[in-house]
Amino acid sequence: MSLSEQTDRWQREKVEPSLKKVPERKPDFQTSSGIPMKRLFTPDDVTSDYLTDTGYPAEFPFTRGVQPTMYRSRFWTMRQYAGFGTAEESNARYRFLLEKGQMGLSVAFDLPTQIGYDADDEMALGEVGKVGVSISSIEDMMTLFKDIPLDKVSTSMTINAPASVLLALYIVTAKRQGVDSKQLRGTVQNDILKEYIARGTYIYPPQHSMRLITDMFSFCKEHVPNWNTISISGYHIREAGSTAVQEVAFTLANGIAYVEAALKAGLTVDEFAPQLSFFFNAHNNFLEEVAKFRAARKLWAHIMRDRFKAQDPRSMMLRFHTQTGGSTLTAQQPENNIVRVALQALAAVLGGTQSLHTNSMDEALALPTEKAVQIALRTQQIIAHESGVADTIDPLAGSYAIEYLTEQIFTRAQEYIAQIDEMGGAMRAIEDGYIQTEIQDASYLFQRALEKGEQVVVGVNAFTVEHEEEPELLRVDPAIEIAARERLAKLRASRDNEKASAARQRLEAAARTNENLMPIIIDCVENNVTLGEVCHSMRAVFGEYRPAVIV
Repeated sequence: MSLSEQTDRWQREKVEPSLKKVPERKPDFQTSSGIPMKRLFTPDDVTSDYLTDTGYPAEFPFTRGVQPTMYRSRFWTMRQYAGFGTAEESNARYRFLLEKGQMGLSVAFDLPTQIGYDADDEMALGEVGKVGVSISSIEDMMTLFKDIPLDKVSTSMTINAPASVLLALYIVTAKRQGVDSKQLRGTVQNDILKEYIARGTYIYPPQHSMRLITDMFSFCKEHVPNWNTISISGYHIREAGSTAVQEVAFTLANGIAYVEAALKAGLTVDEFAPQLSFFFNAHNNFLEEVAKFRAARKLWAHIMRDRFKAQDPRSMMLRFHTQTGGSTLTAQQPENNIVRVALQALAAVLGGTQSLHTNSMDEALALPTEKAVQIALRTQQIIAHESGVADTIDPLAGSYAIEYLTEQIFTRAQEYIAQIDEMGGAMRAIEDGYIQTEIQDASYLFQRALEKGEQVVVGVNAFTVEHEEEPELLRVDPAIEIAARERLAKLRASRDNEKASAARQRLEAAARTNENLMPIIIDCVENNVTLGEVCHSMRAVFGEYRPAVIV
């Protein structure tokens, strides 16, 4: 009797009598992407060939991981995302985290910094230091990394439109520490396309933003070779409401656009592709999330080899950072978030992430307290040192359900990318509002399921309590904005304003040509030109992006 015949027999003899006694909880089961979850998966549900479709770690198509021994040799980088208030306060938090066992820094910037305004700009009023650290000058950057040797730590900076300015500030800070730029390790997010899709912290029109990105690719190839020049981000796409399949598809479609832009700028694929990195969300549907990471690795490997003809295996490796899902955190019963984060972090590890940030339980309410941050970091350490899941590579490989989901996500994401290609690529799909509409529709369906009770969120629409004790929250002192304004006034009064003005003029002139802007931005920073002044100089040439109204 064949396997399919045995499965039919099991259905008749075991399942059907059971269903008459105890019906299943709902008529159908699906993942967040609408992938059907069968009652039972068997070898018949897995059509992939092990050697060609799954393979071995560190070998094409990298489904099982990008390193040959994965966590048996070295754990993922435990990189807690942090930054608030002043550079002094954030520096203290970084040193606290490093003392507690964090392996790398991850910098959160406030909203004015993210969109290229100094702390004393009228556009920054009321927002300085609120959702991240305020950085306006080289003095702020030097304070942020005081007593932190930049040749010894890896630093990730979540910054996009002004990414070139923040990297310049970091390079000059390292130089003043006596650290050569070739010793620096880290990542700058620098993914502007997802800002137009999902997040909104853009400054310039897309073509000028892409020019800044490719300038950075070219500059870092020679001067900062260990730096990841872009972290192509699906995280914010997922936070905006996408499904897991859409997160993979739209992120990799953006990745294709960046590769094409770099090739158009005259770079060869194997010159810059090894420095590309990715950033994904870890959500609640555990099995789907594990499969999502495996499918993304496999799909990117095929894209780089088959579409772009990459020869270097490093160009085909999808290396990624993961952050647990901020949008899954609840203000109600915030302690429940500890459990959510633990499951999401475990999915990321089982999916083979290279670095991980675990959200704190109180982040749905405010910036995290030190106690909450420590619990979040301890979650990673317990997974690493106590669970045993890091002792073997890709431990869920071979599970019929995981392999089925990996194939489904791979195929469905491929179909999305083919559709985007037909539209003319990611940039055109963004301009036409296609990607945004797809995400909005997915978000609407989830919200409707939540309101109908079809999707349960514990503590929100089920298992609620009448009275909750309000936790201790971190509050940012409004006085920091006044102090930041005063520091900037002193800086402008004490610097050589002729040199600062000349540097800005050189930047504006170069922005009108095809000259690489990174060395000129670094020159501006060394002459105490502020972040806002650099961005305003480029605004004068590039203009500002105004999104089309999508109806």
